[in-house]
Amino acid sequence: MRKTIFVIEDEEKLRKTIVDYLKMNDYEIIQAEDGKQALDLYYENNTRIDLILLDVMLPYYNGFEVLEEIRTISDTPVIFLTAKDGENDQLRGFNQGADDYITKPFLLSVLKARIEVIFKRLMKNELWREKGNLRIEEESRKVFLDKQEVSLTPKEYDLLYYFIENENIVLTRSQILDAVWGLDYDGGERTVDTVIKQLRIKLGKENPYIQSIYGVGYRFEV
Repeated sequence: MRKTIFVIEDEEKLRKTIVDYLKMNDYEIIQAEDGKQALDLYYENNTRIDLILLDVMLPYYNGFEVLEEIRTISDTPVIFLTAKDGENDQLRGFNQGADDYITKPFLLSVLKARIEVIFKRLMKNELWREKGNLRIEEESRKVFLDKQEVSLTPKEYDLLYYFIENENIVLTRSQILDAVWGLDYDGGERTVDTVIKQLRIKLGKENPYIQSIYGVGYRFEV
């Protein structure tokens, strides 16, 4: 699933450079040029924003004020991008809840690396998995496709989770039946085909993750 990054920077040339670079690296982008626009767009899109790049020196509301407002409703990761390299400014940013602080000028490759570090850290802390444009939240047993929740039955969820646990492995119907339905289940192997058919419909034809292996069974592959 593609991550969405909110770029808040008033310097147009720098903002365009950052946006173009991140798009080249397969990130979705929302952008704002001042503090007021930043807050308006954040309220509209906060559920789909995964990380914020925030300049400090902004018109209307500065970056510290924007972050203070965001932190009242969300813990979305924030990286400050700023020419203000004083220790007090950095401490103020971290004390308000910033996750990182990058001083201008900076290399785009370094910015990308800092972003990836934050996303990797979040993945370790959260009980969820991402495969392609699928996101599976283990505690809530919720599944999202392109950030839209997919309504699955308990058995459909168990089946999908089993496939993900065994990604790229060819599984027979018998293996799937025993693992998902249990050894004591009296139904036939066609039950597997029926539930897989329903699961495929819910995932959509454009997401052919569950592949049929002729004469054997199925394989989950992204």
